[in-house]
Amino acid sequence: MNTFSIAIHGGAGTLVKGMMTPEKEIEYRSALKNALDGGYQVLENGGTAVDAVEEAVKRLEDSYLFNAGKGSVFTAAETHEMDASIMDGESLNAGAVSLISGIKNPVSLARDVMDKSEHVFLAGDGAMEFAKNNNHAIEDSAYFYDEFRHKQWIEIKDTDSFQLDHAKKKDSKFGTVGAVACDQKGTIAAATSTGGMTNKKFGRVGDSPMIGAGNYANNETCAISCTGSGEYFIRGVVAYDVACLIEHKEMSLAAAATEVISKRVLKLGGDGGLIAINANGEISMPFNTEGMYRASKSSNGEEVVSIYK
Repeated sequence: MNTFSIAIHGGAGTLVKGMMTPEKEIEYRSALKNALDGGYQVLENGGTAVDAVEEAVKRLEDSYLFNAGKGSVFTAAETHEMDASIMDGESLNAGAVSLISGIKNPVSLARDVMDKSEHVFLAGDGAMEFAKNNNHAIEDSAYFYDEFRHKQWIEIKDTDSFQLDHAKKKDSKFGTVGAVACDQKGTIAAATSTGGMTNKKFGRVGDSPMIGAGNYANNETCAISCTGSGEYFIRGVVAYDVACLIEHKEMSLAAAATEVISKRVLKLGGDGGLIAINANGEISMPFNTEGMYRASKSSNGEEVVSIYK
């Protein structure tokens, strides 16, 4: 049987040890462990990599601690606009949604786009219409209200500032969430979900829902979920870039992932990290910031739940 494994992330950024209360750190580690265990259980029971990454990301979306689903940040209009994507490394089928509001689990909507439509990427009103046609419940704004997120927004509202969650204030880190998995058959998958950036305007979309930029999976190379300064990850086509180095330069998973995060993204001026997995169940989780909420678990007995370098 193939080594099966899963890795998850809850964002990368200014995470300095000692800046977070011990209670908060326990809460974050617990939320990461809950998502990790949920996804791993799917794999352990013989489920698919796609099912595993969806389950793990749903659990992260259901936590107010992360900037996705329930914990999504506020836009300039004091609303929530969420993005998500998912990709199956065996078929190269993918689904993505952007600029959606009120959806409890955007990753599940992205999954439905992949499984139940002829398309890959739906956005805005059309994506919402598709959601309603597929019986996705629409939550009211109170479900997504978080006082800390709201204070973040109050600080910069009515200005031209926007805030990447892992930027600026040491305690104001949140970010994208994501998962990558390899199942017992050696198929891999990736899923990514985000609430974007605080005070974002003009329908801004980051890398998370863009196949090849923030999310990618191909059994021949790797599955990737990214987190960080989305504009740079889009320009660098980061997720696909890692896969390209593996395919064309025959680099190892760790070498390719590290090359992209430690050199190429930095050269563009971006920061962040990614999680990567291949069809052998190997995992790499590089980042070029002080920390990244991350966790991984493998059928070979290895388990990691980490925040700092």
